[in-house]
Amino acid sequence: MLCVDNFVTGRSRNIDHLRGNHSFKVVRHDITLPLTAEVDEIYNLACPASPPDYQADPVQTMKTNVLGALNLLEVAKGRGIKIFQASTSEVYGDPHVHPQPESYWGNVNPFGPRSCYDEGKRCAETLFFDFHHKHGVEIKIARIFNTYGPRMRPDDGRVVSNFIVQALEGEDITIYGDGSQTRSFCFVDDLINGFLQLMVSAPSFTGPVNLGNPVEFTIRELAEQVIDLTGSSSRIVHCALPVDDPRQRRPDISLASRELGWRPTVPLSVGLKQTIQYFDRLLALESCKLAETA
Repeated sequence: MLCVDNFVTGRSRNIDHLRGNHSFKVVRHDITLPLTAEVDEIYNLACPASPPDYQADPVQTMKTNVLGALNLLEVAKGRGIKIFQASTSEVYGDPHVHPQPESYWGNVNPFGPRSCYDEGKRCAETLFFDFHHKHGVEIKIARIFNTYGPRMRPDDGRVVSNFIVQALEGEDITIYGDGSQTRSFCFVDDLINGFLQLMVSAPSFTGPVNLGNPVEFTIRELAEQVIDLTGSSSRIVHCALPVDDPRQRRPDISLASRELGWRPTVPLSVGLKQTIQYFDRLLALESCKLAETA
């Protein structure tokens, strides 16, 4: 296995347990630059996915999505191998259709603060289909809905990690808006199972296919669950809702269920417990390191 990362948002500690494995190799590289690789299949997961991260350098975000897709598609074309594209539910924007099926074209602001990510992913999907139709490249496209789990960064900026870290540190839990907006949270193990099922599906099944948990929660319900599971005394406070933040987000996974035999199985409470345990250990470790250097 060859892991390519520029570690802009990734953390090397997430792969420390693999470094002694002779079947695993890490290459520090930016996929906006051409690359060669002797591999049998490709998973393109490269791009910051948290709004604070992808908005920090929107031009680079677009380049990662577009040039990264082009460079990896060229590798796939040259080697005659299949390639997976991690797309996103953000291609649906602030949807007028609920839940969102793959046939929905979306409601995306093409020049808003989120557009570098939303439109970058939409463009990457187009490139994948262009290479499929023109060059016969076997493609697999997954539209990923809100995913969470161990190995997220404490400062990731997405709602699950934000709430857990705030609760564990006894800080106010910050909800943007009134908390009535909804999301569907998929545990990372379920998502990876979906990836694998997609990659072994028939060559004629290209996607795009929604991968996410269809059980919907309000953001306030999520905050209350985190407080309950951590035993925190944190208060819930409210801030202004960011521009273009979707009011609703829930996948229609009929296609994934029918074509891949896939459905998520991990309930939110179970996934949150595992994620809380991870952050509890990580924050304790970081606290010890700070104490040692003080």
